[in-house]
Amino acid sequence: MVTRLTAAVYGMATAPTKAPERSSQVTRKPYPNYKVIVLDDDFNTFQHVHDCLVKYIPGMTSDRAWKLTNQVHNEGQAIVWTGPQEPAEFYHQQLSRAGLTMAPLEAA
Repeated sequence: MVTRLTAAVYGMATAPTKAPERSSQVTRKPYPNYKVIVLDDDFNTFQHVHDCLVKYIPGMTSDRAWKLTNQVHNEGQAIVWTGPQEPAEFYHQQLSRAGLTMAPLEAA
């Protein structure tokens, strides 16, 4: 009787199993964008913030830079650029080295 039980258990273990179906579709997730944020401070002038934005942020117009500079002053911060991580780190570093007060990079 023990022999039959053992054979039945082993027989169940050797039964063929079917692997789950694999999807042939690949789901691609885009890389996250990052926000470059300038913070208000008591030592950078409006002109300096404006000039840095125009100098270091690609495609930044003078009018947009003035709007962002006023936003930094009135609201305490402004997102000056959003995009992939590597250029965001580069623009953040440039603005920081120019003396602007920067928030840490954050995912958008």
